[in-house]
Amino acid sequence: MTFYKTLFFDVDDTLLDFKAAEEEAITLLFTEHGIPLTEETRTRYSIINQSLWRDHEQGRLDRDTLLNTRFSLFFKELGQEVDGKALGEQYRSYLEKGDKLMDGALETITALKENHDLYIVTNGVSKTQYKRLTSSGLHPLFLETFVSEDTGYQKPMKEFFDYVFARIPGLDRSASLIIGDSLTADIQGGSMSGIDTCWYNPTGKPNDSGIVPTYEIRDLRELLKLLQKYEAETNMF
Repeated sequence: MTFYKTLFFDVDDTLLDFKAAEEEAITLLFTEHGIPLTEETRTRYSIINQSLWRDHEQGRLDRDTLLNTRFSLFFKELGQEVDGKALGEQYRSYLEKGDKLMDGALETITALKENHDLYIVTNGVSKTQYKRLTSSGLHPLFLETFVSEDTGYQKPMKEFFDYVFARIPGLDRSASLIIGDSLTADIQGGSMSGIDTCWYNPTGKPNDSGIVPTYEIRDLRELLKLLQKYEAETNMF
């Protein structure tokens, strides 16, 4: 096993519970606009949102179109014409309060900081991600945070990773590892950019994608044990 000096971490559903944050934000938005909170409405919004994000990740849809049209498309299906941009801003004002940590995240990151260079690599809106990372207590534990909005590219695009790598002096790709929950954005993106990958899969989802991670873990603390075990065996420190 390689010694990984540099660790890149995804944010949403890797370090911070995005599903919980999204549920709270959607509940507040729907309630304010009189949309019934049913399984059908939640599922329909999710389908629209995920489809737009997939197109964005693959470079087929720009960021502004995604953020400004997902709610107008959803409300149009309900027979309502709305200002998609305004609703998107309202939704993000709720979302940025979502700072719930994934199980073991703070413990793992605090311990890894001792012997590794830690960086954030995340898709999303900069203001939202920085607020969530700061209020969760994670932000000061990382050397730098790279958000797709700032880079002009998004995971899994090679350009995103090239942008990040170019801003880390002396980076050794062979001693770098990305950890994330998305097989496409994180694992495929990391592999295409020449670094090893660790798929965080807490629910044990089957992998039918054909994308093969270097490692797979169910709990973030497994990563800590994995790396610490190697360091002890090789007497790195």
